[in-house]
Amino acid sequence: MAETTGQERTEAPTPRRLRQAREEGNVARSTDLTAALMLLASIVLLYMLGTRLFEAMAATLHRLLGSADAVNPTRANDLGSINSYLLHLLGWTVLPVLIAIAGVGILVTASQTGLMLTGKPIVPKLNRINPLSGAKRLVDARAAIRLVMSLGKVVIISAVATVMIMAEIDAIAALPTMTVGAATAVTANMTFMLALKLAGLLVILALLDFAFQKYQHTKDMRMTKQEVRQELKDMDGDPLMKQRRARVARQLAMQRMAQQVPNADVVITNPTHLSIALRYDSDSMQAPKVIAKGADLMAMRIRQIATANGIPLVERKPLARALYSSVEVGDEVPEEHYAAVAEILAYVYRLSGRMAG
Repeated sequence: MAETTGQERTEAPTPRRLRQAREEGNVARSTDLTAALMLLASIVLLYMLGTRLFEAMAATLHRLLGSADAVNPTRANDLGSINSYLLHLLGWTVLPVLIAIAGVGILVTASQTGLMLTGKPIVPKLNRINPLSGAKRLVDARAAIRLVMSLGKVVIISAVATVMIMAEIDAIAALPTMTVGAATAVTANMTFMLALKLAGLLVILALLDFAFQKYQHTKDMRMTKQEVRQELKDMDGDPLMKQRRARVARQLAMQRMAQQVPNADVVITNPTHLSIALRYDSDSMQAPKVIAKGADLMAMRIRQIATANGIPLVERKPLARALYSSVEVGDEVPEEHYAAVAEILAYVYRLSGRMAG
């Protein structure tokens, strides 16, 4: 859809936009997938625990009819005994099944959205209860797609169920000739297999729905070029302000350099791209220190200040590169460069002595 600005949403969503959408509860998920896997889990659990449940139901019926807990169910004490027994029965038969099914639902939802705790989706919003907005959502293209997909699922499931039932038509026709126990067993097995296969089909359709939801969510999160630029500006700051801060930082660095370079003993160059100003005071320093350094324009400015103050310039390309990359302003020269720096300082001191004499 074209925006009012005339721009198309052609840019992939940025991590910041996806994070904000997630905080709002706007993530890709399929309720059909959760429901389908919960249904599949229910069928499997009922098949595995069916014997136990039927035995519990039979024992309960026998106990109630035999008045094992209540001689007179109209009396409060006897009625309380029945309730206690029924609660105990539900606790060790039905409750584990319900907990397992709920656990499957939670795991499936978490696998789609990750661990997400937010209350923003349930915060009341006027546009959610606005009848006009609701009517628009009912007739938009997305609602039509959901309707078509739902109808398609019904048709597919009905067709598959019909084919599966027709494949068992001979076994169904033979049920009247069987004993009650055998017919019950055959019917239960056919019902379970039919339910299991249909639940598996629902899971497959739900996976396709989840893939569509992921695609639709990514499409909805797309951004215009202007939105991307605005987000970068919000994250990094106004480019004009960044330029101004960088300019001020350069000016301050120039001022510090102009104050420090005249105190240097020597400036090591590369010869034009790098300049490193060194100073050594045997009374206060254990090793020579880098008091200024710079590249390109800054390097040229260091050489100009050094020349104006009579500071010797010594060209040592490898040493200049090593000091520029490994030593920060204010730090001492590393031990591996002592010999090279000492040689240069000795030369400078001899040169200074001759000039003084």
